[in-house]
Amino acid sequence: MALIRTIQIDPATKLGVWKIGEEEAFFRAVVNIEPEVHHPHKRLQHFAGRYLLRQLFPDLPVNEIRILESRKPYIPGNPYYFSISHCGDYAAAIASTREHVGIDIENVQPKIGRIAHKFLAPREQEFMSPAQKLQHQTICWSAKEAVFKWYGLGGIDFKANMQLQSFPFQNAGFITCDFLKGDRIACLDLQYILDDNLCLAWTAGERKQ
Repeated sequence: MALIRTIQIDPATKLGVWKIGEEEAFFRAVVNIEPEVHHPHKRLQHFAGRYLLRQLFPDLPVNEIRILESRKPYIPGNPYYFSISHCGDYAAAIASTREHVGIDIENVQPKIGRIAHKFLAPREQEFMSPAQKLQHQTICWSAKEAVFKWYGLGGIDFKANMQLQSFPFQNAGFITCDFLKGDRIACLDLQYILDDNLCLAWTAGERKQ
Protein backbone atom coordinates (compact mmCIF):
# COMPACT_ATOMS: atom_id res chain seq x y z
CA MET A 1 0.00 0.00 0.00
CA ALA A 2 2.47 2.63 1.08
CA LEU A 3 5.36 3.86 3.16
CA ILE A 4 3.42 4.93 6.25
CA ARG A 5 6.20 6.25 8.46
CA THR A 6 9.79 7.45 8.10
CA ILE A 7 12.07 8.84 10.79
CA GLN A 8 15.40 10.51 10.06
CA ILE A 9 17.25 9.61 13.26
CA ASP A 10 20.48 11.41 12.36
CA PRO A 11 22.22 12.33 9.08
CA ALA A 12 23.49 8.75 8.71
CA THR A 13 20.50 6.78 10.00
CA LYS A 14 16.88 6.42 8.85
CA LEU A 15 13.98 4.04 9.50
CA GLY A 16 10.69 3.32 7.79
CA VAL A 17 7.51 1.26 8.09
CA TRP A 18 5.65 -0.13 5.07
CA LYS A 19 2.10 -1.47 5.07
CA ILE A 20 2.04 -4.35 2.61
CA GLY A 21 -0.83 -4.31 0.15
CA GLU A 22 1.01 -5.12 -3.06
CA GLU A 23 1.58 -8.32 -4.97
CA GLU A 24 5.04 -9.85 -5.23
CA ALA A 25 5.49 -8.50 -8.76
CA PHE A 26 5.42 -4.93 -7.43
CA PHE A 27 8.48 -5.52 -5.26
CA ARG A 28 10.27 -7.64 -7.85
CA ALA A 29 10.49 -4.57 -10.10
CA VAL A 30 13.08 -3.20 -7.65
CA VAL A 31 14.26 -6.23 -5.66
CA ASN A 32 15.65 -8.88 -7.98
CA ILE A 33 16.10 -11.85 -5.64
CA GLU A 34 14.95 -15.44 -5.32
CA PRO A 35 14.42 -15.99 -1.59
CA GLU A 36 14.39 -19.49 -0.14
CA VAL A 37 10.97 -18.79 1.33
CA HIS A 38 7.99 -20.82 0.14
CA HIS A 39 5.08 -19.51 2.22
CA PRO A 40 3.43 -16.80 0.05
CA HIS A 41 2.93 -14.21 2.78
CA LYS A 42 6.40 -14.72 4.27
CA ARG A 43 7.85 -14.27 0.78
CA LEU A 44 5.89 -11.04 0.47
CA GLN A 45 7.26 -9.84 3.82
CA HIS A 46 10.76 -10.78 2.66
CA PHE A 47 10.43 -8.72 -0.51
CA ALA A 48 8.79 -5.78 1.27
CA GLY A 49 11.58 -5.49 3.83
CA ARG A 50 14.25 -5.28 1.17
CA TYR A 51 12.17 -2.95 -0.97
CA LEU A 52 11.81 -0.69 2.07
CA LEU A 53 15.58 -0.56 2.53
CA ARG A 54 15.87 0.79 -1.00
CA GLN A 55 13.30 3.48 -0.19
CA LEU A 56 15.42 4.57 2.76
CA PHE A 57 18.78 4.45 0.95
CA PRO A 58 18.40 4.06 -2.85
CA ASP A 59 22.02 2.97 -3.32
CA LEU A 60 21.84 0.18 -0.72
CA PRO A 61 22.54 -3.02 -2.74
CA VAL A 62 19.74 -5.22 -1.41
CA ASN A 63 20.40 -7.93 -3.99
CA GLU A 64 23.78 -8.58 -2.32
CA ILE A 65 22.32 -9.28 1.14
CA ARG A 66 23.64 -12.46 2.74
CA ILE A 67 22.57 -14.20 5.97
CA LEU A 68 24.91 -15.14 8.83
CA GLU A 69 24.45 -18.42 10.72
CA SER A 70 22.83 -16.33 13.47
CA ARG A 71 20.22 -15.26 10.87
CA LYS A 72 21.48 -11.67 10.81
CA PRO A 73 21.41 -10.17 7.29
CA TYR A 74 24.50 -8.33 6.09
CA ILE A 75 26.20 -7.12 2.93
CA PRO A 76 29.86 -8.18 2.57
CA GLY A 77 32.18 -5.20 2.30
CA ASN A 78 29.32 -2.69 2.20
CA PRO A 79 29.19 0.48 4.34
CA TYR A 80 25.55 -0.02 5.43
CA TYR A 81 24.40 -1.46 8.73
CA PHE A 82 20.74 -2.44 8.69
CA SER A 83 17.97 -4.40 10.36
CA ILE A 84 14.58 -5.63 9.10
CA SER A 85 11.44 -6.79 10.94
CA HIS A 86 8.06 -8.11 9.80
CA CYS A 87 4.69 -8.44 11.50
CA GLY A 88 1.50 -9.37 9.67
CA ASP A 89 1.02 -6.85 6.87
CA TYR A 90 3.83 -4.59 8.05
CA ALA A 91 7.54 -4.42 7.33
CA ALA A 92 9.96 -2.20 9.22
CA ALA A 93 13.58 -1.42 8.45
CA ILE A 94 16.39 0.75 9.76
CA ALA A 95 19.68 1.48 8.01
CA SER A 96 22.78 3.46 8.91
CA THR A 97 26.24 4.20 7.61
CA ARG A 98 27.37 5.00 11.17
CA GLU A 99 27.10 1.83 13.27
CA HIS A 100 25.11 -1.31 14.02
CA VAL A 101 21.35 -0.84 14.40
CA GLY A 102 18.32 -2.94 15.33
CA ILE A 103 14.54 -2.71 14.82
CA ASP A 104 11.47 -4.74 15.73
CA ILE A 105 7.76 -4.45 15.02
CA GLU A 106 5.19 -6.45 17.03
CA ASN A 107 1.45 -6.76 17.55
CA VAL A 108 0.22 -6.60 21.13
CA GLN A 109 -1.04 -10.15 21.68
CA PRO A 110 -1.72 -12.40 24.70
CA LYS A 111 1.12 -14.84 23.98
CA ILE A 112 3.64 -12.13 24.86
CA GLY A 113 2.13 -11.93 28.32
CA ARG A 114 2.29 -15.71 28.66
CA ILE A 115 6.04 -15.80 27.99
CA ALA A 116 6.93 -12.56 29.81
CA HIS A 117 8.60 -14.52 32.61
CA LYS A 118 11.07 -15.86 30.05
CA PHE A 119 12.33 -12.47 28.86
CA LEU A 120 11.74 -10.13 31.83
CA ALA A 121 13.90 -10.32 34.94
CA PRO A 122 12.12 -9.88 38.32
CA ARG A 123 13.33 -6.27 38.57
CA GLU A 124 11.85 -5.51 35.14
CA GLN A 125 8.53 -7.17 36.00
CA GLU A 126 8.20 -4.85 38.97
CA PHE A 127 7.83 -1.71 36.84
CA MET A 128 5.12 -3.07 34.52
CA SER A 129 2.02 -0.88 34.54
CA PRO A 130 -0.86 -2.77 36.23
CA ALA A 131 -3.41 -1.04 34.00
CA GLN A 132 -1.50 -1.58 30.72
CA LYS A 133 0.54 -4.65 31.58
CA LEU A 134 0.34 -6.47 28.24
CA GLN A 135 1.16 -3.32 26.26
CA HIS A 136 4.09 -2.58 28.59
CA GLN A 137 5.36 -6.15 28.25
CA THR A 138 5.10 -5.91 24.46
CA ILE A 139 7.21 -2.75 24.44
CA CYS A 140 9.86 -4.55 26.50
CA TRP A 141 9.80 -7.60 24.22
CA SER A 142 10.08 -5.44 21.10
CA ALA A 143 12.94 -3.43 22.63
CA LYS A 144 14.87 -6.59 23.52
CA GLU A 145 14.26 -7.99 20.03
CA ALA A 146 15.75 -4.79 18.58
CA VAL A 147 18.80 -5.19 20.82
CA PHE A 148 19.07 -8.86 19.82
CA LYS A 149 19.20 -7.78 16.17
CA TRP A 150 21.70 -5.02 16.96
CA TYR A 151 24.04 -7.61 18.50
CA GLY A 152 23.46 -10.01 15.62
CA LEU A 153 25.53 -12.99 16.80
CA GLY A 154 22.79 -15.00 18.54
CA GLY A 155 23.16 -16.99 21.74
CA ILE A 156 21.41 -14.33 23.84
CA ASP A 157 19.59 -14.85 27.14
CA PHE A 158 16.91 -12.15 27.08
CA LYS A 159 16.76 -12.00 30.89
CA ALA A 160 20.45 -12.22 31.75
CA ASN A 161 22.17 -10.41 28.86
CA MET A 162 19.70 -7.55 28.36
CA GLN A 163 18.44 -5.48 31.30
CA LEU A 164 16.02 -2.62 30.68
CA GLN A 165 16.14 0.31 33.05
CA SER A 166 12.81 1.27 34.57
CA PHE A 167 10.53 3.35 32.34
CA PRO A 168 6.85 4.31 32.66
CA PHE A 169 4.21 3.06 30.25
CA GLN A 170 3.52 5.63 27.51
CA ASN A 171 2.50 5.38 23.88
CA ALA A 172 5.93 6.64 22.83
CA GLY A 173 9.16 7.06 24.69
CA PHE A 174 12.77 6.18 25.36
CA ILE A 175 14.38 3.13 26.97
CA THR A 176 17.89 2.44 28.20
CA CYS A 177 19.19 -1.12 27.93
CA ASP A 178 22.29 -2.45 29.66
CA PHE A 179 23.82 -5.20 27.54
CA LEU A 180 26.30 -7.68 28.97
CA LYS A 181 27.47 -10.88 27.29
CA GLY A 182 30.94 -12.22 28.01
CA ASP A 183 33.31 -9.33 27.55
CA ARG A 184 30.82 -7.34 25.44
CA ILE A 185 29.40 -4.52 27.55
CA ALA A 186 27.26 -1.70 26.14
CA CYS A 187 24.60 0.80 27.11
CA LEU A 188 22.00 1.18 24.37
CA ASP A 189 19.47 3.94 23.83
CA LEU A 190 16.17 2.81 22.31
CA GLN A 191 12.99 4.53 21.19
CA TYR A 192 9.54 3.06 20.73
CA ILE A 193 6.09 3.96 19.41
CA LEU A 194 2.89 2.10 20.33
CA ASP A 195 0.14 2.92 17.85
CA ASP A 196 -3.18 1.05 17.66
CA ASN A 197 -1.72 -2.12 19.26
CA LEU A 198 1.29 -2.11 16.94
CA CYS A 199 4.65 -1.58 18.64
CA LEU A 200 7.77 -0.34 16.87
CA ALA A 201 11.09 -0.25 18.76
CA TRP A 202 14.57 0.52 17.54
CA THR A 203 18.14 1.30 18.55
CA ALA A 204 20.55 3.34 16.49
CA GLY A 205 23.58 2.13 18.42
CA GLU A 206 25.24 2.23 21.78
CA ARG A 207 25.67 5.26 23.97
CA LYS A 208 29.08 6.86 23.63
CA GLN A 209 30.81 7.72 26.89
